[in-house]
Amino acid sequence: MPEYNFKALDRAGNIVEDRRTADSEQMLVRQLQTEGYMPIKVSLQTQSFWGIKASLKEKFHLKQKEVLLFSRELATLLQAGLPLDRALRVLMDLSGENSNLNLVVSDILEQVKSGKNLSDALESQGKVFSRFYINMIRAGEAGGSLEEVLGRLIDYLESSLELRSTVLTALIYPVILVTMSIMSIFLLLTFVVPQFMQMFESAGKELPLPTQIVVGAAEWLQNYWWLLLVIFILSVYLMKFLTASPVRKRALDQYIIRLPLAGEIVRQLETANLCRTLGTLLVNGVSLLAALIIAKGTVGNLCLVEVLDEAEINLRNGKGLSKALVDSGQFPKLAVQMIRMGEESGKLEEMLLKVSETFDKELRITIQRMLALMEPILILGLGVVIAGIIISILMAILSVNDLAF
Repeated sequence: MPEYNFKALDRAGNIVEDRRTADSEQMLVRQLQTEGYMPIKVSLQTQSFWGIKASLKEKFHLKQKEVLLFSRELATLLQAGLPLDRALRVLMDLSGENSNLNLVVSDILEQVKSGKNLSDALESQGKVFSRFYINMIRAGEAGGSLEEVLGRLIDYLESSLELRSTVLTALIYPVILVTMSIMSIFLLLTFVVPQFMQMFESAGKELPLPTQIVVGAAEWLQNYWWLLLVIFILSVYLMKFLTASPVRKRALDQYIIRLPLAGEIVRQLETANLCRTLGTLLVNGVSLLAALIIAKGTVGNLCLVEVLDEAEINLRNGKGLSKALVDSGQFPKLAVQMIRMGEESGKLEEMLLKVSETFDKELRITIQRMLALMEPILILGLGVVIAGIIISILMAILSVNDLAF
């Protein structure tokens, strides 16, 4: 019988972490719910052989766009009056036969036909569906409002994808510009400058200092180009090393969040995601404490996670959510004040959703401001470097011509 690790909330709101054996994840979830626990995370205990983890059942991975497509089409079919199993069968026919989505929907359909709830079938798919998604579906099943919950999930996923797309789109141009700049400088130093080096050496005259610097850089690049590749690989491994340990990752996160512009972007991004998740869960009837524990999983910065840990302690002690956020000073003041107003007015879920919308807009403005600052700096820097290389070559050519006359 397989063994599972689980994390759950008891009736008093305390987190319980333990390990149990069960026939399946669904059986363990039902057992915990029967005992009065609210499951937060259930994962199969893995066994390792020479450090390689092996699970008993391998699951497929779906992109967030595919999860959104699944949610939208399922909601449409259910609103049209189709029963769940029929809607899943239609979804399976609509998706490609060999696609991961088709295989996932087929597995979900088989489990639903065997009598399992949709939330249990989704949970059995491993990490395909987030804990947030599964808990929303479970709450919708309990309240008999699955179509309404799917509508809220669609809004949530669309907002998250739109925000992510905004960030990635904004970074495309700077990345292309930096890449082209590095390639241009590399080509100049490895192909153009060497064409003049033989002429400079045969002139028998000492080259101007700028030309000596450029020629030296070209010779070093020709002989030690592989060192740049080694530095790049070491940088990747260094980043993995820093993020592998919670202590080192926290130090890195703290450094990032203190940066003038990048720190502001991280705060706004994390605040928007956190408030959107919390607000959606609260609107769906999940308690604030359970919603906060689930929403913490959407926050990537460990410094902000520590603040939410303190907020969780405050909630257990009967205090408000905003107190820990105010004391930390890590979250934007506007967001904290809006959350406090929501607590005082009894409309916290509505205010959280407004905070997410506000900081979605703020994030777009901040990114546009960052690009407006970065683009001229990059263009000017590239122009100065290339102009410097060309001028140094011209200076050497003119000095050779002067020697000839």
